[in-house]
Amino acid sequence: MAIRQVVVLHGLYMSGFVMRPLCSRLEKSGLKILNLTYNTLSPDRAAIFDKIDRFIGGKPTALVCHSMGGLVARAYLEANSFQSRHVEKVITLGTPHKGSHIAKQMQQKGFDMLLKNSVEFLLPENGDWPFNAKLYSIAGDLPIGLMPLIAKGSVSDGTVLIDETKLNGMAEHKVFHLSHTSMIYSRQVMDYIIKLINQSE
Repeated sequence: MAIRQVVVLHGLYMSGFVMRPLCSRLEKSGLKILNLTYNTLSPDRAAIFDKIDRFIGGKPTALVCHSMGGLVARAYLEANSFQSRHVEKVITLGTPHKGSHIAKQMQQKGFDMLLKNSVEFLLPENGDWPFNAKLYSIAGDLPIGLMPLIAKGSVSDGTVLIDETKLNGMAEHKVFHLSHTSMIYSRQVMDYIIKLINQSE
């Protein structure tokens, strides 16, 4: 059965508001959307997962996630609810799947209070993708942000290193010449996401 519904998860310090242009593009292509806003500094897992479960019901679903949202999606799949088994595709934009270098640096320098409970998502040591849902990881290589100052000579979107966006077992990895935030608004990325959702395996 084709995927006709999508859960959209935003990143750190953001809300569903920033994902609205992407959501409206997805809706125009005939998809039903849950644009979920959650508190990124004190994420309530039970509440987030319950909202996703109720939206999914028993229908084939894709998760489209920016940055930390992709790590929330992973935690949702790990919780392994009955509904989570209907997630067929996870598409992440600038998600530090292997853990965030910037978050590690902030923690080491004593800036934990700026991250609060988001660290439980941002500092994983993941190496692979063990789920049935296929992972499509989108990365950017336009380094506008702190990363060039923190990791000189690195290849990043300004916030997340390209290497952090790769995992063993992912279905596809694609790099666009975009920065961490601009990839949410890129027409090229939106078209690519719709193509991924619509393509049958």
